[in-house]
Amino acid sequence: MIELLGLGKTYQSKHGSFEALKDINLRIDDGDIYGIIGVSGAGKSTLVRCINLLERPTVGQVLIDGIDVTNYQGRQLLDLRSRIGMIFQDFNLFAQRTVLSNVLFPLEVRHDARSEALKQAHNLLKLVGLDGMEKRYPAQLSGGQQQRVSIARALANRPAYLLCDEATSALDSLTTASILALLREINRTLGVTIVIITHAMSVVEAACNKVAVIDGSRIVETGEVASVFAAPTAQITRQLLGLETVAAVEPIDAGETIAAVEPINAVEPINAGEPIGTPATQAPREAVDGDV
Repeated sequence: MIELLGLGKTYQSKHGSFEALKDINLRIDDGDIYGIIGVSGAGKSTLVRCINLLERPTVGQVLIDGIDVTNYQGRQLLDLRSRIGMIFQDFNLFAQRTVLSNVLFPLEVRHDARSEALKQAHNLLKLVGLDGMEKRYPAQLSGGQQQRVSIARALANRPAYLLCDEATSALDSLTTASILALLREINRTLGVTIVIITHAMSVVEAACNKVAVIDGSRIVETGEVASVFAAPTAQITRQLLGLETVAAVEPIDAGETIAAVEPINAVEPINAGEPIGTPATQAPREAVDGDV
């Protein structure tokens, strides 16, 4: 179980401070596929990165299975992150490693026996539907296939939790549906608790059993997906569901004075006898394996 208690995250800069998260209280039960949804800049990615401490919360607590892990460092932190897999929108695969080698990487870091690591990697590639593609490189794969490699690698350490940060945002609708189906299968067969960060209600509807809506750095609504969809209480939820339109920008009054824009100076014509420099040309890129 994941619990966030009074969580807040403030960023400091020379221009002042910015509260990315404010008083976040959230409970994600074992076995959930929990969606966290909001518009861009709402704070959802910061929230998920606080769970595995890629971002350190400024205030509040992160509890995993009832244990406060907020201040974990060193070996404790490494052990925690091995129990929490994560996948990203841009896949984060090693371009110079094969599919098999990418999945093996976390097992090599953990110094697992080679024979056991290979067995685990092959089983995971079969699970995600990439059996037979072990020797290919990321550049030779489609976006959906690359995300499947990323999922297999995230599962290599047999985590209890899988965090998905906009994992389908770069994919087309059909590939998104196949990835969400794979995540549901992983949840069902392996018992992995999954947290999905998204801006699309269709993703929540297709994959999640619970949802939290975040707006303006705060969680404004939580509940079972069916209940939230049937009777949303927050305005942003109704907007995301298309039940309420976003307020339009007020038109300018016909009598309102508009500041004049200074005209751009005309470009001086080139003298007919003036030589013109030859533009530099870019050397053609060498073809690489996997180019189509």
